[in-house]
Amino acid sequence: MPSPSVAASPVAVPSAPWWKFGHVWLVISGPAIVVVAGFATLWIAIARPDPVVAEDYYQQGIEINKTLEDNPSSLAPAMKARNHAATPEQDKPR
Repeated sequence: MPSPSVAASPVAVPSAPWWKFGHVWLVISGPAIVVVAGFATLWIAIARPDPVVAEDYYQQGIEINKTLEDNPSSLAPAMKARNHAATPEQDKPR
């Protein structure tokens, strides 16, 4: 029989299951959200692929440059604004 001055051994208290702790879900939620976002991005990439560049992209660029060279009057407002912005302050009309 033990003496009354000796402390009794502590009784183990059963703890709650791991899924009942909020911090566990906080730690798990970050990587889980990244995985879900990765699959969402994969689905968007497969469902809506980027258009392929045209085979004759160089020739189309040359044709666009020719149409810009043929009509210099379409650039007149831009050239006027550029020249006005480059005019020194003392030469501007009052």
